[in-house]
Amino acid sequence: MKNLADYIRSLPDFPKPGIIFRDIVPLIEDPQGFRGAIDALREGVASWGPIDKIAAPEARGFIFAAPLAYLLNAGVVLMRKPGKLPFETVSEEYSLEYGTNTIEMHSDSIKPGDRVLILDDLLATGGTVAACRDLIERQGGTVIGAAFIIELVDLKGREKLNNLPIFAPVVFEGE
Repeated sequence: MKNLADYIRSLPDFPKPGIIFRDIVPLIEDPQGFRGAIDALREGVASWGPIDKIAAPEARGFIFAAPLAYLLNAGVVLMRKPGKLPFETVSEEYSLEYGTNTIEMHSDSIKPGDRVLILDDLLATGGTVAACRDLIERQGGTVIGAAFIIELVDLKGREKLNNLPIFAPVVFEGE
């Protein structure tokens, strides 16, 4: 099997000049690559203890959260853009590397004491994960860590996450 990084396509100047977009589509289209990614995530968070819920930001986080939740016997919490969830929601605004956004989840998705893993495809500036963490903790959950397929080290997302355990099998730096 190829290294997971070999499945990631780098697209310069998308969505705007100066950004290198890390495209996971080749990874998820390849059965061995996708299985390798899910297996790497499972192994990477195994020592973090039991996980009750996996909070997945829209939309690429959903792709990895569902199979991982199945393997870990956990539930999946959908973290969505405003107006996409049909029930009462709680929300948080956050900064991206190229703008701002708001994320929501159902107000009853997290129960007090739930041990929650945040899972997304990519860690950049950490804004999305910090917003997810704030929402989860406001509902009484405990964020035990965050996992990603890719970490962009130069954007220093870890710094925004205040010593939260982080796992990412693919790391890009200096690009």
